[in-house]
Amino acid sequence: HVQLVESGGGSVQAGGSLRLSCAASGVDDSWNAMTRFRQAPGKERVGVAGIYFYGGKTYYADSVKERLSISLDSAKKTVYLQMNSLNSEDSATYYCAADTLGWRGYCNMGVWNLRGRGTQVTVS
Repeated sequence: HVQLVESGGGSVQAGGSLRLSCAASGVDDSWNAMTRFRQAPGKERVGVAGIYFYGGKTYYADSVKERLSISLDSAKKTVYLQMNSLNSEDSATYYCAADTLGWRGYCNMGVWNLRGRGTQVTVS
C-alpha cells in the first residue's frame, strides 16, 4: 500500500522549533521528489519547501527560506522539514506530497501523485 505518513506536528511557543517528518511507504525508487504544503484556516494552501531526491536540490518559498530546512533520509524514505523561529503565521495544517515525475511545483498540490493527510502545527 503506497502512502505518505506525516508526523511531528504539535503545539509550540513562538520562537520555538519543530521537525516534521513525512515517511513514504510502499514506494519504489521511481519516487523522486517531495514537497511540503501548508494551509492556515481561511487561507489558500501554499507550498513552502521541496526536495528532489537525486542530487538533493531543494526549493523554498521566499517567505520561509531563512527559517525552514528540508532534508531527505533516503534509507528511511523520509523527508524532514526543520522549522525554526516559529511564529503565529506558521500555524497551519502541513501536508506532504510526492511524485515520480520530479519537481511538480507549488501551484497545485493536486498535481502531485501521492499526498498525505496532513499534520497540525499550532504556534502560540
